[in-house]
Amino acid sequence: MRDVLAIAPLRKLTVAQLVSLFGDFLAIFAIFSIVSFRFHGSPAQVSGVMVAYMLPQAFVGPAAGVFADRWSVKKTMIVSDLIRAVIVIPLVFASSIWQIYGVLIALSIVSAFFAPAQTIGLRSLVPMEGLMSANALMMQTYQLTQILSPGIAAVLIRLTSEQLCFWLDAATFLTSAAIVSTLPIERKTTVASKEFSTVLSDLAAGMRFIFTHATLAFTILSMAAGMFAVRCYSALIAVYVRDILHAETGLFGTLGTLVGVGMIIGTQVLTRAGKKWSKEHLMMGGLFMVAAGILALAIFGNVPITVLATLELGVGVALVIISAQTLMQGQTPMEMLGRVTSSLMSVLALAQVSGLLLSGSIAQAVGIRNSYFATSALLAVIAAAGWRLVEKRKAGA
Repeated sequence: MRDVLAIAPLRKLTVAQLVSLFGDFLAIFAIFSIVSFRFHGSPAQVSGVMVAYMLPQAFVGPAAGVFADRWSVKKTMIVSDLIRAVIVIPLVFASSIWQIYGVLIALSIVSAFFAPAQTIGLRSLVPMEGLMSANALMMQTYQLTQILSPGIAAVLIRLTSEQLCFWLDAATFLTSAAIVSTLPIERKTTVASKEFSTVLSDLAAGMRFIFTHATLAFTILSMAAGMFAVRCYSALIAVYVRDILHAETGLFGTLGTLVGVGMIIGTQVLTRAGKKWSKEHLMMGGLFMVAAGILALAIFGNVPITVLATLELGVGVALVIISAQTLMQGQTPMEMLGRVTSSLMSVLALAQVSGLLLSGSIAQAVGIRNSYFATSALLAVIAAAGWRLVEKRKAGA
């Protein structure tokens, strides 16, 4: 981690992400505040906030990756930040939930271009042996921001209003663009054909590469399973706290923080365990940890076990996400990294939306505990199959 932090451009990219994420989390907290308390939104309308932001990426992402592979990485990131700075401003004047949904959909579409460009930028700035630590650093930045920003947002809203959070979000996009403009990201770009058929052929080539690359395909499946499980957990945990633990909102908020703390711990575990274990083993181990954490919630119904299981779940998620991202970045040729990254983001978005939409119906039909049993079993089966595949390949080699 020290070696990675010694790379000055990566430090700038990390600061840009930190600033931008801080603004995003302020805006997200403000949106939930408006929808929940000012508009008195129903549970479906509140969950629709996340659906409106994630679902467009699932459909726009693959095509966005094609252009990320063709365009200048730095310019794509800067223009995306500038456009999002403009898009977020209408939230200041939003007077209905549908206006908020519209802004979130627009932000999601533009963000679909930024994410693969950022991945390409990270890969170009960091040597291959430093990718694990660089991804761990980005994960720590994300989690620290997620832990600290809700409290800050709550204070800002109490002292002023939700509108200040939106203005600050726009300002952070501009700050991020300014920082990115100083990065020495250089990558040769081919002259892109304007024919629609070439976009489709590039997209097909990216999909073909993913599905004919066994390690990459299974990596994406593992990440999708992990994110589906996390969304099932997060969508039901409030009801679990209320109906199973018979506790109040204070514990619910604490558990949300503990997931972030567990993920930060996971990044520290990963940078050390990565010296002894392969990325594939770490990813499968993370899936087993997530499965074990959710299984503990299903079996036991007390606060101490719930706290420990939540921490374990956070550690496991960090192992899965960072290992999978590093595998993807290392296994993908630079000229296809945008397409592969955006396809991964698309699959993850679909997995998360599915978790949000299905978990409530399943829990209502079979109960929260049985829902957690099923989620844990799904993860365990995928992790066991992956572990066997890795061991078989290792023995063959």
